[in-house]
Amino acid sequence: MAAALLARASGPVRRALCPRAWRQLHTIYQSVELPETHQMLLQTCRDFAEKELSPIAAQVDKEQLFPAAQVKKMGGLGLLAMDVPEELGGAGLDYLAYAIAMEEISRGCASTGVIMSVNNSLYLGPILKFGSKEQKQKWVTPFTSGDKIGCFALSEPGNGSDAGAASTTARAEGDSWVLNGTKAWITNAWEASAAVVFASTDRALQNKQTLDMGRIGIASQALGIAQTALDCAVNYAENRMAFGAPLTKLQVIQFKLADMALALESARLLTWRAAMLKDNKKPFIKEAAMAKLAASEAATAISHQAIQILGGMGYVTEMPAERHYRDARITEIYEGTSEIQRLVIAGHLLRSYRS
Repeated sequence: MAAALLARASGPVRRALCPRAWRQLHTIYQSVELPETHQMLLQTCRDFAEKELSPIAAQVDKEQLFPAAQVKKMGGLGLLAMDVPEELGGAGLDYLAYAIAMEEISRGCASTGVIMSVNNSLYLGPILKFGSKEQKQKWVTPFTSGDKIGCFALSEPGNGSDAGAASTTARAEGDSWVLNGTKAWITNAWEASAAVVFASTDRALQNKQTLDMGRIGIASQALGIAQTALDCAVNYAENRMAFGAPLTKLQVIQFKLADMALALESARLLTWRAAMLKDNKKPFIKEAAMAKLAASEAATAISHQAIQILGGMGYVTEMPAERHYRDARITEIYEGTSEIQRLVIAGHLLRSYRS
């Protein structure tokens, strides 16, 4: 799978990138140099997103479509099982690679990005961490190629961010488990062939780790949304004439773009740091919460300012700016609201002072 991912990116990193795209890529890496493998991965995902996802993103959003053909192609590239070992059918890459790929896919289509995130982080993640060898062979390998996808059933009509309050129970009955409860807002549920269901066997044992990994994925999704919103704003401002000159000649617009870029770059570095901590088997819960909080709020702020720069054109569905804002806004809610992230960060911070 790793070979499949990289085969389309052979040769120099600049290959197939227009000068403008290369300048954007250079901006990303001017302070942090990524390994060549990760740079090649980024190019592969960007090429795929521009060719396969950007052209359909508006239609997917408007008609509430599931991009089955594109998801299948992503499976062929290894994007649906990025940190799954190759012997189980995955790409065998690290979480930094996953973060980079998630950003680029979400930059092309945020809806497709969350499909990818759920299969990687929330479905395959807990099975890889807690499953037996037999469970991995049965419930991981068939879900790496895009033929099947999985989902993660946590949220319920009466609870969302408070995972410990989930009322669904699991009771052993012979060789089977009996589940009793109701789930809601489950991404991929309609198309999924299997689900990891969050249920309690003992209400006294409240320990939830899957969302910690998932928050890195959602942070990366938010980065992709923020980047495409910034691209939209810059492209419009360079071509929109006002007072006899492009909008980019106005200092007020330059200041807006500078603030947008600052928020994006800062959140990107936090996200990469959280991913690298996980890759190095170091504590990353606080950092994942920081990344998710910073990236989601940056995405909302950047997409908001993009609409402001576009003015009336930013509000109509013929332009993508309003979709970017809607896509951004949800990243502050699922996988733990911004308020929950602040509680997680504060809790870890205070414990570090007491130790």
